[in-house]
Amino acid sequence: MVDSRRPPEVDRAAASRRAVAARRERAALKRDVSTRVISPQELLRRALADPSSAAGAMRVTEFLTAIPAIGESKRDRILDSLGISPVKRLGGLGSRQRDALRDYLDSRWPEPGPRAGRSRLIVLAGPTAVGKGTVAAYIKDNHPEIHLSVSATTRSPRPGEVEGEHYYFVDDTEFDRLVSTGALLEWATVHNRHRYGTPREPIERVLAAGGTALLEIDLQGARQVRAAEPSATLVFLLPPSWDELVQRLVGRGTEDAEERARRLRTARTELAAQNEFDYRVVNDDVASAAAEVVALAARRPGDPGSR
Repeated sequence: MVDSRRPPEVDRAAASRRAVAARRERAALKRDVSTRVISPQELLRRALADPSSAAGAMRVTEFLTAIPAIGESKRDRILDSLGISPVKRLGGLGSRQRDALRDYLDSRWPEPGPRAGRSRLIVLAGPTAVGKGTVAAYIKDNHPEIHLSVSATTRSPRPGEVEGEHYYFVDDTEFDRLVSTGALLEWATVHNRHRYGTPREPIERVLAAGGTALLEIDLQGARQVRAAEPSATLVFLLPPSWDELVQRLVGRGTEDAEERARRLRTARTELAAQNEFDYRVVNDDVASAAAEVVALAARRPGDPGSR
């Protein structure tokens, strides 16, 4: 006789698979916090934005012990001082508990806010394979009021790339000339192989006319722009998780195994620099990430930001 109180075998199997997937996602999030791929505040933001997500379902005890330098004893003291029960999940925190936990995190691991006097020169950077080019291309296609800078590079074109639209493809001699004449706002050697640079004149022309210019560049280039133009608005594009970044790089299929390993080592270093930027945007959806960057560009210089 079939027990009608028990769920069908297929439903129980599906529920078990969902539970395993949720545990893996929570484990990945904790690993990303512990290795500083994302900040504790970013994980808390995700949990509060969607309490039903893996971040929202994470117990506050798991969350705190994922942060480097917090062990179980310190965790318990923190929870006691904040008045938060250890059985609470991040997505289920009350408003007072949310504020208390957020204030505690900000006091120990402050996230830098946007600097005053920022201009309409927007610099979009981030680790390899995070999707900088895809987000920038979406902005170009959907927001023609924003000028997307075209970089010069010494590397060969990839399939589908068009001269003057995606890059200006130049040889080493021409690149040397651009550097020596000061024609580049920034330039860098990326992955120890090819050089990339941003022509200065088109950017200056757009800004002089009151427009917005968007630079999609690597971390080295972003630092050079910050030194040359301190008023530039710096935006760091983050992956949803380290595992997702790895999957994107592998799925791209444009590098061999040795090159992928080298780029992932570089990505670890690049992620550690995210606090040098005015804003951090998570690229879990291209359209949403692009909209957030556009909103930052539309903000008047000097306005406060959310992150």
